[in-house]
Amino acid sequence: MNARPAPGRGPKEMLALALDFPDLPTAVSMARRLNNYFGIAKVGLELFSAAGPNAVAALLEEGYEVFVDLKLHDIPNTVARAAKVIGSLGASYLTVHCSGGVAMLQAALEGFEAGVARAGLTDGKLIGVTVLTSEADASAEVLRERLHWAEESGCAGVVAAAVDLAVIEDLAPRLIRVVPGIRLEGTDRHDQKRIATPDQAIAAGANLLVIGRNVTESNDPEGVAAKIYAAVESVESGK
Repeated sequence: MNARPAPGRGPKEMLALALDFPDLPTAVSMARRLNNYFGIAKVGLELFSAAGPNAVAALLEEGYEVFVDLKLHDIPNTVARAAKVIGSLGASYLTVHCSGGVAMLQAALEGFEAGVARAGLTDGKLIGVTVLTSEADASAEVLRERLHWAEESGCAGVVAAAVDLAVIEDLAPRLIRVVPGIRLEGTDRHDQKRIATPDQAIAAGANLLVIGRNVTESNDPEGVAAKIYAAVESVESGK
């Protein structure tokens, strides 16, 4: 459960669509529109609050791997139990916040692995959140500490901004690198400070790119998604 992605993964397997919507029908509609470009659907706090486990089931039905992004952070027992439930839904990815410390992260991993096994899967990946992309002034010390905790606890990967990827390569090269804050050049930054273009992130070592509002709130979601897909495909083919 801790292996890095195999070489040669296609663009769809490197692109996660963040479906930040207040209702499930709208999220599913967008997922269907963009399933030629994204292989992973991310269910965040808003959609999970609206639809709960039904969101995971619906997106699995659409053929996506599902990334549940709840950034779990509580006492270890509570996090372990929640992670087990989410794993049993068939989620391939689950986020926990690294600031909870090693004991909490280890409990989350144990729970998630048990849930994934119950669902009959073998490839669930627990992803530690290091520093949010909205935290423009986060210190390098905080990143290093949280990265160390993710590594020590056995997380499969971490969420980090593109500018932090070199640190991850240096300190924890085995970890999968999930990068949010992806934007095409010249598009709206929204509330994210630590952003990167798709080609910048891939060139810096990203394994999985998370894209949401840059696509879903555009006037042409399919057109923007196609450009992002093409950018990833170009970088990968050049390696």
